[in-house]
Amino acid sequence: MKKKALSLFFLFILASGLCGEVFRFQYTPGDRYRFVSTVEEDVEVNGSYAHTAEIINKVSVEVEEVRGESGFLISTFNTTHRVKGDTEVPLWGDTYLSRFWRNEFGVFSEDQGQFMPVVRNVPVFPDRNLLPGDSWMHDGYEVHDFRPSFGIPEAYSFPIKVLYTYKGRELVEGRELHLISIYYTVFYRPIPPRKHTGLYPVKITGFSKQLLYWDNVLGRPQSYSEEFEMNFFLNDGQFVCYSGIAEAEVIDSPSLDRGAITRDIERALSEGGVESANVEATEEGVKITLENIQFMPDSAVLLPSEKKKLDLIGEILSRYPDRDILIVGHTAYAKTLEGMQILSEERAQAVAEYLLERGVRTLEGMIVQGKGGSVPIADNSTEEGMRRNRRVEITLLEN
Repeated sequence: MKKKALSLFFLFILASGLCGEVFRFQYTPGDRYRFVSTVEEDVEVNGSYAHTAEIINKVSVEVEEVRGESGFLISTFNTTHRVKGDTEVPLWGDTYLSRFWRNEFGVFSEDQGQFMPVVRNVPVFPDRNLLPGDSWMHDGYEVHDFRPSFGIPEAYSFPIKVLYTYKGRELVEGRELHLISIYYTVFYRPIPPRKHTGLYPVKITGFSKQLLYWDNVLGRPQSYSEEFEMNFFLNDGQFVCYSGIAEAEVIDSPSLDRGAITRDIERALSEGGVESANVEATEEGVKITLENIQFMPDSAVLLPSEKKKLDLIGEILSRYPDRDILIVGHTAYAKTLEGMQILSEERAQAVAEYLLERGVRTLEGMIVQGKGGSVPIADNSTEEGMRRNRRVEITLLEN
């Protein structure tokens, strides 16, 4: 009788989850997902406020290969920056492609020289079951792209020692997730670079305080929020402080049916009487090319006839609200290469702002880029060729 009672007791413990949770990353070949992070960052130089930056990072991830319990991930990072208060749709800033292995505990390998992601080996899980209140530590590291700031060509990394605490389960929008707190401080004196003679950090201090929601069914993070501060003390006596808040969330979406969507858009454009428009499936998604889109001469002011065209395209894009859109401007000819680049950016922004005003997408749902005259599709020596090259491309993105 006593043995039976003990058996029932242990069964109760197992059924109640009192033996703890096992957290592991899971990988399935071909699995794709994307997440969007937003950062609001105050920048101070030598103790004086400089500006507040708004940064949007759009990241797509694909599991290309699985070996044992480790996954080989291909990730594309698209970043946009703008000063807070700026009313223009931000231009696409930088694009980074990263390829790396990560094991079931969260430890990276074979990622030397890659600029993204910034924080690595976070989270890392211990090889044991965890109960609410349990804590553990693991070494991680941050990697930064200091090419624009200091001209340092290599990926710049420094170590962090991370403290984790498992807080327990929470029901978030009908899903059971697990809450984990993450905290680390930074105090690092780097070795001066041998070949770099310009500015470089001689001391780095700061902290990061995060709350991570983990999906233990899918074996990956679902969302996180962060408060942070990083101080870079430079070799010329100046120091720069970056502080702010960030948040990110995984966005689950099925693969685009490119063929069906292409046909649907072609039919809608034909019925709407839109001419000089081409629709095609691409690696990125489904692209609408508007050739000879009309602006006021040498400006980014749309003509009224083009607004009617964009009204119809906006209506079509609204049928796919969960997909980001990429808007790319191209020019045929201008007096200088710089002039072509600026004009293409301004025209892409004009299209994006018009779609934004119509409620087709939010700022976070658009990426804007100008390519000047670097990607002609016809001969610029003819009027017909210039007409075709003077275009805007709007792509409904896969990720």
